[in-house]
Amino acid sequence: MKIIADLQIHSKYSRATSPQMNIHTLGKFAETKGLDILGTGDFTHPKHLEDLKSSLKEINGTGLFTDNKTKTAFMLTSEVSLIYYVNGVSKKVHNMIFAPSFEIVDQINEKLSRYGNLSADGRPILTNITCPEFTELVVSISKDAFIIPAHSFTPWFSIFGSKSGFNSVEECFQDQTKNIFAIETGLSADPAMCWNISSLDKFALISNSDAHSPWPWRLGREANVFDIENPTYNKIFDAIKNKDKEKFLYTIECDPNYGKYHLDGHKDCNVSLEPSETKKLNGICPRCKRGLTIGVLSRVEQLADRPVGFVPKNAIPFKTLLPLYEIISHVTGVNALYSKKVTEEHDKIISQFGTELNVLMNVPENELKKITHEKIANAIIKSRNGELKFKPGYDGVYGVPLFEGSFEMQKSGQKGLGEFAKQKF
Repeated sequence: MKIIADLQIHSKYSRATSPQMNIHTLGKFAETKGLDILGTGDFTHPKHLEDLKSSLKEINGTGLFTDNKTKTAFMLTSEVSLIYYVNGVSKKVHNMIFAPSFEIVDQINEKLSRYGNLSADGRPILTNITCPEFTELVVSISKDAFIIPAHSFTPWFSIFGSKSGFNSVEECFQDQTKNIFAIETGLSADPAMCWNISSLDKFALISNSDAHSPWPWRLGREANVFDIENPTYNKIFDAIKNKDKEKFLYTIECDPNYGKYHLDGHKDCNVSLEPSETKKLNGICPRCKRGLTIGVLSRVEQLADRPVGFVPKNAIPFKTLLPLYEIISHVTGVNALYSKKVTEEHDKIISQFGTELNVLMNVPENELKKITHEKIANAIIKSRNGELKFKPGYDGVYGVPLFEGSFEMQKSGQKGLGEFAKQKF
């Protein structure tokens, strides 16, 4: 049974998130995307946890939950920001927490509340606790509570971040490395980049959206695909831990160039640089003469001990896709956020073929051309085949897919996703 899971999102209680990030709305749009399992996000926040407890019921002792209103199953997840010092150097690492029950969540929250104000943000800042201490605290509560480093190469807040990270999992987690079995790649990296670093071979690579809004162009833009009969919390993590290629089939990735921190640069100076150019400039912005934000590609090159293109034995494969909304928007040249024309076309295609991920991965080109413009159909196939080109992202600026030409869509009378979003769930 094929299962698609996006296990890392945020709630409306996190900074810079949509007020629509409630369980029922998330469940409805997860269905539209084609997701079977969605992380709840932010179970450390008291109000969100209250919402979760009132909305979700466990599914037959599986460690997964349902709101009984959608087909989407939920897993109890959260993310925390650890800020501490090592030998006088500030370290800032985001870690995800996974738990199989509300009882375990309550115990985790009780202990974490000693290190920070859990009510301040859906992704709370915890101080005076290191990654090893944090991991030991969580796993001491339950052997089935898991820690996975989030968006592992992002410059500012990650295990390998150029601004405040470490050079290896072992350096970060020390004696608790034994309890770390996976890392999350993040939007600006993909498994192929991680395969250049031999020390990561022992860890599974997972991918999640880190969505801050519930729309299908955010949910599931990165995800994990499993083949598991009667899925449970423990079956999913067993497949990840064991890198079981019969059960953990592949991850869904955006092209790393699409991510906001792929290349080095300065947003304010409109400067974007490849790693080789950054080296020539000694990491200094050629305009403002301040230090550049060193991106993920440079960071991977610093840590790499293998050539580009190396594939480790038993590596879990991946597929590279671009969200359908993004494809339609850029092909048509209608780049306004939440354009009615784009959402109408987006909805028309999905209504014909069931889910967005089915459209992106499976529907034949000739069938797509019966429903949408030839240029959109061609772009979907290019995305599926990993043939899209990008202007790479840098210093908080998303990358931009590059398409030749554009066309003007005809207005339809169909209600768009933007209108659907206004409904109360």
